[in-house]
Amino acid sequence: MDLGLAGKRAAVAAATRGLGFACAQALAAEGVRVAICGRSRERATTAAQRLGDLAVPLVADVSDPDAARDFVAEARGALGGLDILVTNAGGPPSGNFAAIAFEDYPKAVGLNLLSVVAMCQAAVPAMRAQGFGRVVAITSISVRQPIANLILSNTARAGATGFLKTVAREVASDGVTVNSVQPGSHATERLQELYGGGPPDVESIPARALGRPEDFGAVVAFLCSEQARYITGAAIQVDGGAYAGLL
Repeated sequence: MDLGLAGKRAAVAAATRGLGFACAQALAAEGVRVAICGRSRERATTAAQRLGDLAVPLVADVSDPDAARDFVAEARGALGGLDILVTNAGGPPSGNFAAIAFEDYPKAVGLNLLSVVAMCQAAVPAMRAQGFGRVVAITSISVRQPIANLILSNTARAGATGFLKTVAREVASDGVTVNSVQPGSHATERLQELYGGGPPDVESIPARALGRPEDFGAVVAFLCSEQARYITGAAIQVDGGAYAGLL
C-alpha cells in the first residue's frame, strides 16, 4: 500500500534507538525526510546514518521543554517545513507509591507530559496554517492499565493522553490529526533495562511473544498516511492483546 507520504517532512523525537528509531525507519522507508534527535551527537549521527540519506541528526534533551521546542524549530529549519511530528521520550525511573519521592514527580511530568505539550505547541500552529499535519505520540499501554512499579510513567502518560485528545478535537477541522499509540512489551533496550536484562513473562501476553519494534513503527507510519485522515483523537494499543479491557 502506498501511504502517500513520499516527500513529507517529519520530526521524530528520541529516535536514536527503540520504538522512536523504528518509527523514523518506517517513515523513511515511505520516502519521508526525517529529522531525529537524541541527547548525544554521536548516537544521533549513528542513527541517522542507519536511516539513510533522508535523515537529519539533531541533539536535544526533550525532558527540557525549551529544548523540546527547539528540536521542532530546528527540524522545521533543516527540512524546510514540517508535516509530521512523532513525540517520544524515554521512560522515568521505576518504583511504586512508597518508594517514589514527591520530588521525582515533576521530572517525570516534564519528561512524558510537558515534552509533548511543548513539541505540539511548536509544531501544530504551522500545520494548521498549511492545512495538513499528523501528530502521533508514543505513550504506553499503562494509560489503559497501570503497570506495577511504574507509577511515574503511569501518571505522566495519562496526562499526556488527556492533552492529546483535547488538541485532536480542536484542530480536526484544519486537516491536522492527533493520535497516540500505546505500546505494550516490545523487544527494546528500555524493556531490558526495566527487567534487568531478562524479558517479562511472555505467557501473560496472548500473542505469546514480545512486540517487534518494526511492526510498531508501521502502525505509526499508517497513522501519518493519507488513508488515516479520518482517524484522530484515537489512543491505539499495540500490545499483542495484553490489555484485557473492553474499552
